[in-house]
Amino acid sequence: MTIFLSLRKHLALLSVCWLAICRPAQAQRQQQLFNADWKFHRGDAPGAERPAADDHAWRTLSLPHDWSIEGPFSEEWASATGYLPGGVGWYRKTFALPAGYQGKKVFIYFDGVYKNSEVWLNGHFLGKRPSGFASFQYELTPYLVAKGRNVLAVKVNHSEVADSRWYTGSGIYRNVYLLATAPVHIQQWGVGFTTPQVSKSAATGKVAIALTNASAAAAAVTVTGTLLDARGQAVATARQLVTVKPKADGTASVTLPIKNPALWSADQPNLYRLRVSLAVQGQPTDEVTEEVGVRSLRFDANQGFFLNEQPTKLKGVCIHDDAGALGVAVPPEVWERRLKALKVVGCNSLRMSHNPHADYLYHLCDRLGFLVMDEAFDEWERGKNKWVAGWNVGTPSQNGTHEYFKEWGDRDLRDMIRRNRNRPSIIMWSIGNEIDYPNDPYTHEVLNTGRNPQIYGKGYLPTHPPASEMGPLARRLVAVAKQADASRPITAALAGVVMSNFTDYPAALDVVGYNYQEFRYPEDHKQYPQRIIYGSENGMAPSAWAAVDSNAYVSAQYLWTGIDYLGEAGKWPQRSNGAGLLDMAGFPKPEYYFRQSLWTTAPMLSLATSEVLAAGARAGRMPRTPPTWNWSAATQVRVMALTNNESTELFLNGQSLGKLPGRQPTWDVPYAAGELRAKGYRNGQVVSETLLRTADAPAALQLKPDLTRLSAKNQGLAQVEVQVVDKAGNPVPDAANEVSVTLTGPARLLGIESGDLASHESYAAPQHKAYQGRLLLYIQATGPGPIRVALTAPGLAPQTTELRAD
Repeated sequence: MTIFLSLRKHLALLSVCWLAICRPAQAQRQQQLFNADWKFHRGDAPGAERPAADDHAWRTLSLPHDWSIEGPFSEEWASATGYLPGGVGWYRKTFALPAGYQGKKVFIYFDGVYKNSEVWLNGHFLGKRPSGFASFQYELTPYLVAKGRNVLAVKVNHSEVADSRWYTGSGIYRNVYLLATAPVHIQQWGVGFTTPQVSKSAATGKVAIALTNASAAAAAVTVTGTLLDARGQAVATARQLVTVKPKADGTASVTLPIKNPALWSADQPNLYRLRVSLAVQGQPTDEVTEEVGVRSLRFDANQGFFLNEQPTKLKGVCIHDDAGALGVAVPPEVWERRLKALKVVGCNSLRMSHNPHADYLYHLCDRLGFLVMDEAFDEWERGKNKWVAGWNVGTPSQNGTHEYFKEWGDRDLRDMIRRNRNRPSIIMWSIGNEIDYPNDPYTHEVLNTGRNPQIYGKGYLPTHPPASEMGPLARRLVAVAKQADASRPITAALAGVVMSNFTDYPAALDVVGYNYQEFRYPEDHKQYPQRIIYGSENGMAPSAWAAVDSNAYVSAQYLWTGIDYLGEAGKWPQRSNGAGLLDMAGFPKPEYYFRQSLWTTAPMLSLATSEVLAAGARAGRMPRTPPTWNWSAATQVRVMALTNNESTELFLNGQSLGKLPGRQPTWDVPYAAGELRAKGYRNGQVVSETLLRTADAPAALQLKPDLTRLSAKNQGLAQVEVQVVDKAGNPVPDAANEVSVTLTGPARLLGIESGDLASHESYAAPQHKAYQGRLLLYIQATGPGPIRVALTAPGLAPQTTELRAD
């Protein structure tokens, strides 16, 4: 039975994926994380697949692992992937078969390896998976040494560094699981749950089961499905008896009537547990438990999106996999902190751009209440530009996933859907992002005349492949997706709608996403009245949200992006993209608070400040830096309130500077040191208040851990916010002191993140310069006991905090 514990318990949370552990009383299925004690060699090592190969000098580490993030940053690499290296790496793990695994079918499951992974067991080749985002499994049984030493070897080849438009990392960067089953068992991703009928009073759960009989005799299998509520009480049970031929696969299905269901929604993400068990002649052979939700969804061409028949605007953001200092080997606690911050801002939806993400992230979305667009590809059979010397600078690379799309594309899409199909959070499957980016690579004559907010080159480029190629490919992918899951609509994010409208591409989709093309909503809604339109990628401008908020037929906005990310960078030294509401450390930017003013109703108020330039600054322009009240004498400062209140009054050192209405009132203020305070009003009453104080010179460090008690068993993670402050405890927003970290006790420093887009400091080093006065420390427990975190910085008072791992 899958273990469901606190989200903060790292390994328990990670095991909440399709892989399930059977209950101790029915120990037919065994499963464990297989992350510990791997050997790693950076560079090629010919012959390392052989069991007798010498790996004693290799580095010992625990997975997940991303070697690219270890650096160093260098201009010789590609801006697209963050100026970080790729290359070849080898992993080896020597193990004895665990107790209880003998006599069973044994499998190894990789949640993600970037990329071109090749796997051997005891010198026997198991297979290759080109995709760095796909999850995959191999059977080990034929080559296992039941009592003795086994050697698993994995070669990873990321030699094509500029092979993506964003940072991908390198290595076995997600979890690995070892799994054992009886000969009669449920297949990989073999349980599918849908709710075709849903109301407040009743619902119907349909369960499809794919099973395998690996024994030499036919098996009469009793398949039982049970749905349990949050208290663990069974609310529905059904059985089916099926006969499966020897050495063959079989299917079964059961229907579960659910009375008065607790519906899953973004505001109330109620979950059930679905338990599916197999028995042969009364003896249990397998059991899998999944978290599922009961909910309905539909899109309407005129009225937008409905969840449980309630009209719902999707307030979404796009996200990538990385977490700055951690690369793409990210513990779940990091995403939990990030998602909770996005929830506060009013975000209720995520776009998994532009690839399947880590297993645990979807379970976090289930539990926290995020509606998810799960996306498969950024390119199909044709390659896109990957910039090497800066975004849209120089000669691009054409390496990428298109190189193996013809052979693997259908399987990669099918596997993504089967892996995630039971997640109630997922509402759409996307078959592609900006496949139709004008002239990158496809083209059409209309580009000589159409309105094209995104275009590579000028007008129609006859040397490029014709846009007409996209329609047949789209129809093929939609058919593959529908075969894997017919319960959700299929979508794609279109960048060149003006061009795609002359092809079969949009018509192949159930729901059509528009990237940065809000101006097309009215005209296309009129011209294609049956087309369901939404914003699949959008900028931060208020007008982009108004296009959604004021039109019932437009159901969604997905901002680019929720969080800053590595790669897709400008010219050196910038190595990250700063488009997010949150920076790479998860600290909010002014745009975060403005989005909160648009997407939430509870009173809120924040300030943003910037210098009024000599030529004048555009009144609505959003500052990119945190608010500060530290300026040079005689500076004219533009103060902007970000609020959802009716009006805001600004005070400087107690003197009112006036009360202004609206969500973004602005004052130009001659700077004077002291205190800048704002008050927000509704119905004439003060409902919110905020202030900025002039800070003196840096004097000390303040530490704020999100946790002080960690799980030793599950390698719990503490995220410690560090703030440089003056002698009065005021934050110093421009402090750049270098801070050194020393840990005492059973813990390791996973990384230090500042959020600086252009920092080239080593992420592996125990010291880092503060950026805008802040840092974030990632501290992971390695065993039980007290943990002391000591911070020092030249000229500042040292600071410590105490954690404990139990």
